[in-house]
Amino acid sequence: MVEDVRWFVGIDWATQSHRVCLLDSEGGRMGEREFAHGGAGLTELRDWLLQKTGAAPGQIAVAIEMPHGPVVEMLLEHGFVVFAINPKQLDRFRDRFTVAGTKDDSRDALVLGDSLRTDRKAFRQLAIDNPVVIELREWSRLVDELQQERTRLANRLRQQLWRYYPQATELADDVGDDWFLALWQKVPTPAAAAKVTEKTVARILKDHRIRRLDAATVLQTLRKTALFVAPGTTEAACVHIRSLAARMHLVNQQIKEAHNALDGLCAGLAAPDEESPSGQSREQCDVAILRSWPGIGRIVLATLLTEAAQPLQARDYHALRALAGVAPVTRQSGKQRFVIRRHACNRRLQTAVHHWSRVAIQHDAAARRRYDALRQRGHGHARALRSVGDRLLSALCSTLKSRTLYDANRGSSQISVKQ
Repeated sequence: MVEDVRWFVGIDWATQSHRVCLLDSEGGRMGEREFAHGGAGLTELRDWLLQKTGAAPGQIAVAIEMPHGPVVEMLLEHGFVVFAINPKQLDRFRDRFTVAGTKDDSRDALVLGDSLRTDRKAFRQLAIDNPVVIELREWSRLVDELQQERTRLANRLRQQLWRYYPQATELADDVGDDWFLALWQKVPTPAAAAKVTEKTVARILKDHRIRRLDAATVLQTLRKTALFVAPGTTEAACVHIRSLAARMHLVNQQIKEAHNALDGLCAGLAAPDEESPSGQSREQCDVAILRSWPGIGRIVLATLLTEAAQPLQARDYHALRALAGVAPVTRQSGKQRFVIRRHACNRRLQTAVHHWSRVAIQHDAAARRRYDALRQRGHGHARALRSVGDRLLSALCSTLKSRTLYDANRGSSQISVKQ
């Protein structure tokens, strides 16, 4: 328990080694050492703390800037009480010890440990996540990376087509789709478009289930007057596009696999646990409630479950809205008062709440009314969506506390998910 803490440790972590400072309950420095990063070094760190204090791991509180990673996981696994703090907050605490701006590893470790002793409320206690949530978080972040890579490849592919074959880009907004890549492989140049048969194009469209276009329309578009290009330009662009297309096919396949993994892991969290005698667990209930809200699909669900795991479990609306970037920042001095957008937030969670709000105003009448009212008051689109997101998070925490599903009719009784 946090109340039993008698020793305080500050760890200034790094990639090669970690500086550790040990303090007693009065702030006295009882020891300071540097430990190499690795299995042996972290084991030595654990043993050194236990030997120097002679206390149980639960009586030793550790402060660190990084809220995850092998150091944090090792300490939590062995029962230490671990707290994290934002580096900007640590920078303010450092001013207590020096006003000259001095900074070094030893001082940072001391500042972390002593600040935890005197200002524990400024720190966030960490806990071991569900193994499924850890895996889900990695897949969720991987989807973002793959999508960014896909966007970069598609932009480069479009640029190459612009050099010699701009009419091809009129067929699809997304030139990275598998059907478009298959079409380009069959008709890579305007000269090839003049020779290809309508049957060949129809087969490609049928194989990829493209119904908004027919073969005649595709050929009519591809056979538009071609650009005049210097000799060798078409061949050079085709070489580049072949390389881009091969990478695009791979990214498309990996995105599909990642989406399947997200669906499987979320289904695993929502599945009944046969070993739980009390019926539905907290995670299963949360997944069911989140899925019931309009605007929460595969990506938003995975992001909320992983990037906001602790605030959701604690039903902490204020932490959740700050982490998602929808809580405004007020600056007031004398007669001046400014309310500005919050920039210190989790970017992935901020994006997820933005898209949740964007879709919610299309399907939820209450969200739409609030959005329209804000727009009439002069707020911009993004500003109005942040306010809608703030309301959604507040309502979500209420349904999580009461363990009820989303109900569009607020006047009727909510559908209980208790068992």
